[in-house]
Amino acid sequence: MIIVHHLNNSRSQRVLWLLEELGIEYDIKFYERDQKTMLAPTSLREVHPLGKSPVITDAEVTVAESGAIIQYIVERYGNGRLIPESGSKERLRYTYWLHYAEGSAMPPLVMNLIFNRFGTGDSRANDAFIAPQIKLHFDYIEAELGKSTWFVGSEFTAADIQMSFPLELVALQAELISSRPKIQEFIERIHARPAYKRALERGGKYDYANSI
Repeated sequence: MIIVHHLNNSRSQRVLWLLEELGIEYDIKFYERDQKTMLAPTSLREVHPLGKSPVITDAEVTVAESGAIIQYIVERYGNGRLIPESGSKERLRYTYWLHYAEGSAMPPLVMNLIFNRFGTGDSRANDAFIAPQIKLHFDYIEAELGKSTWFVGSEFTAADIQMSFPLELVALQAELISSRPKIQEFIERIHARPAYKRALERGGKYDYANSI
């Protein structure tokens, strides 16, 4: 059985949601962030050397990184669900968004978080790079969601689950979300999904569930 090593208020909530969408049985081992540093506890290093979440164990297999976990679960247990047909243009788009979420969308958000938490008051880095990058990426995402209901097209896929976390982060900032109605609508759609709600019941408090 899959064990999700679940850190509160983290990307691992996406893994719970995916498992609920697929109806796969799983267990959860809970971890709490340090209240001062907001970092994961060192006990997670017993599961994976980097000591970060998400990470899953499945018998003798350990998988880390959100995209790799989603790919592993969908390919091993999905039976063709939540993933487009191999070789289709939708499959290529699916693969793109699965990697884009962490490879492109998240880095400027993480830099913004670090800058705000540890910044010295010098706004040059934010004005020159971070803020323009956030605007560039989320204007792009807004435009893409204007083309179809979900990121790959008319059908909900695991790529939507992967993209949920950066969009929920952006939704916490009124100045970023107010002018992007398609992102708002996407978040409202995912928050209304029964599997999303079940994942919240299993995973516990998740601050980003009320981001809209």
